[in-house]
Amino acid sequence: MPRVKRGTVRRAKRKKLLGLAKGYYANKSKLYRAAKESVDTALKYAFVGRRRKKRDFRQLWIVRINAAAREHGLTYGQLIAGLKAAGVTLDRKMLADIAVNEPASFASLAKQAEKARPKPAKAPPRQAAKAARPAKADRVNKSAPASA
Repeated sequence: MPRVKRGTVRRAKRKKLLGLAKGYYANKSKLYRAAKESVDTALKYAFVGRRRKKRDFRQLWIVRINAAAREHGLTYGQLIAGLKAAGVTLDRKMLADIAVNEPASFASLAKQAEKARPKPAKAPPRQAAKAARPAKADRVNKSAPASA
């Protein structure tokens, strides 16, 4: 098998990597091995960050929508359920933008959601369950040792 020295290929590869590490602190921008570790870590965090950004923005939109909804006497969940029942198909990004920049429009959306919101069903009375249980004095603590 012939010997391969990789002269120009090696130089190009290292130059490219050191270019990516430009601006890093101390040896991490000058020495190949340290730069390679730093660049690998940075690229890993960049990959994770691109997915994290989507979560962070959705969280921000929900906070903004909730704050605006509470000004109109609704919670975030009630507003979203009402809008879904009313057939409004705005996403959270648009709702948050309307809440911040057009409060009058958001107020009309909140009214729409309030009208269309499904009312919670009333729970049955719990009197029967209380009557079936013995009073506190009648209950015996089984784990405590019996005093003789």
